[in-house]
Amino acid sequence: MWRYAYPGSDDGKSAKITWGLIKRVLAYANPYRREITITLVLILFTSGLGLLTPLIFRDLIDNTLPNGDVGRLNLLALALIIIPVLTSVLGIFNRRLNSIIGEGVIYDLRRGLFAHLQRMSLRFFTNTKSGELMSRLNNDVVNAQNAISNTIVGIITNAVTLVATLIVMLTLEWRLTLIGLAIFPLFVVAARLIGRKLRDIAREAMDINAEMNAMMNETLNISGALLIKLFGRANVETRRFESRAARVRDIGTRRSVMGSQFWAILGAVGVIGTALVYWVGGHLVLSGVFTVGTIVAFAAYLGQLYGPLEYLINVPVEFSTSMVSFERVFEVVDLPVEIDEKPNAIDLKDVRGEMTFENVTFRYQPATSGLLSEVHRYGRVENVTAVLSGGKGKSTVVNSEEKAPVSTQARDTALEGISFTVKPGQLLALVGPSGAGKTTMTYLIPRLYDPSEGRILLDGYDLRDLTLESLTNAIGMVTQETYLFHDTIKTNLLYARMDATQAEVEAACRAANIHDFIMDLSDGYDTIVGERGYRLSGGEKQRLALARVILKDPRVLVLDEATSHLDSQSEALIQEALEKIMHNRTSIVIAHRLSTILAADQILVMDRGRIIEHGTHADLLERGGMYANLYETQFRSQREAASAPARA
Repeated sequence: MWRYAYPGSDDGKSAKITWGLIKRVLAYANPYRREITITLVLILFTSGLGLLTPLIFRDLIDNTLPNGDVGRLNLLALALIIIPVLTSVLGIFNRRLNSIIGEGVIYDLRRGLFAHLQRMSLRFFTNTKSGELMSRLNNDVVNAQNAISNTIVGIITNAVTLVATLIVMLTLEWRLTLIGLAIFPLFVVAARLIGRKLRDIAREAMDINAEMNAMMNETLNISGALLIKLFGRANVETRRFESRAARVRDIGTRRSVMGSQFWAILGAVGVIGTALVYWVGGHLVLSGVFTVGTIVAFAAYLGQLYGPLEYLINVPVEFSTSMVSFERVFEVVDLPVEIDEKPNAIDLKDVRGEMTFENVTFRYQPATSGLLSEVHRYGRVENVTAVLSGGKGKSTVVNSEEKAPVSTQARDTALEGISFTVKPGQLLALVGPSGAGKTTMTYLIPRLYDPSEGRILLDGYDLRDLTLESLTNAIGMVTQETYLFHDTIKTNLLYARMDATQAEVEAACRAANIHDFIMDLSDGYDTIVGERGYRLSGGEKQRLALARVILKDPRVLVLDEATSHLDSQSEALIQEALEKIMHNRTSIVIAHRLSTILAADQILVMDRGRIIEHGTHADLLERGGMYANLYETQFRSQREAASAPARA
């Protein structure tokens, strides 16, 4: 994995710009070679035009005016008009080329960054704040492109101007040139004193902005807003935001003030150099060594010398600031892809739907590995890890007091030694207490995670040997929490199959018992569902989710059929839709309904990540184990409720 270090500082802020880093940055400029070449030619031409003006002033003072040459005066005056106009026109064209390069780099960085994020595992997103990712995609990408479109171009422009100006100045008067360069060490001292602080402030500003963005992403969405309102925490969150925004304000003020101090010091050094040239040059003029026009031209060249010199002295600050942004972007791009596709992966066709688990064990990786760096991540509570330990028989220490052993589902290993086979077209029901590992098992089927040990087979092929596209096409999953985009009903449905016709969409909705509801809406299938679908009820969202997976038409269906929050009418509609969708498909269902369990070909009873019972409803009841207890506590009431109307 490519990295670059920050030596010389314990806090990791002092960037070391290596040749490897520069080559990687320049690789983003490679697609814009033509624009960059034209830009360099324009820079050379513009720099040459800039050198003509002082020479015109010299000729005007030393020759044209003393000799009363009107014709030459007119030509020089015209030249003084043409040169800045032509320079401005070339500058506009150059700016356009810079914009093409800069915006192109932003596009390339964002495209690569977003594409890589799409390949990251579910674990990455469960352990990373979305606001930090937004900061990388927005602020850091924009700052990074400055290295190519502004900083590198600026280095070349000012270096060419500096060298050309020095050559002309040495030609005019070498003694004054040496005097003008005598203050160069003062520029270096100023840059070393303030430049490093500016670079460190720039990195701190990026981290503080990322912290503020993370909070906005957490609170300014429908789920965050609902939580805030339900607990009456609007004032608390406002104060939290004010605190973060104040830090952004304060770091911005510090950066601005220190930047002003930096340029003020450089400007003062330049004034000293100009004063020295006028003082020494004035004495030489009085001595008759050279003319007044020469010293006037020389003073003009000093401005063209000190400006590029100041810029180049500040380049380490500007370039390091851009490198900080590139580093933050590259950190994401360099993250390893946990769920990757083999080079020779099999594109599985004509899926039958046989699913096999062979001695599957799964452990969630620590939240610190393969994620974004924790360095300079402000606002994060330290020493807090995921609660995946403290299993049965172990005591837990809370507030330094030892508690009695408690039997819970918390453990290091989420799944252990799972083995079973589901034949094509069969229905497998998963039951067990909350936290037993049922959802984790279903997440392994579409490769949201990979097993730590063992393997999972689809039609005899290890899932890791299949292309991700063919695996995704073969498996349809409906989670308990239905997610809908803030868009129309039709757009959300077409997410399953982009080329589906309106007739196919409506057929899927009829199968999911949601078509009539949609047609009763004023805008029908063009109705906006709102943020995360919050304009719809829970049952309506679940039926849309079922319609979406029906439209996908997978051979293997993975389903969490929880309906505890639904009314009886919605539950009945969903139950009818499920019977349609599971017909002739391999279905693996986290079962919450007795009807699903009774219809199951197999029932797996899970506890603490293991399969403790396996069989049909009748077999498991006869054994009198955990399933029998679950039936008595959870499912018997459903049977009694269903039979009550018949008795009445």
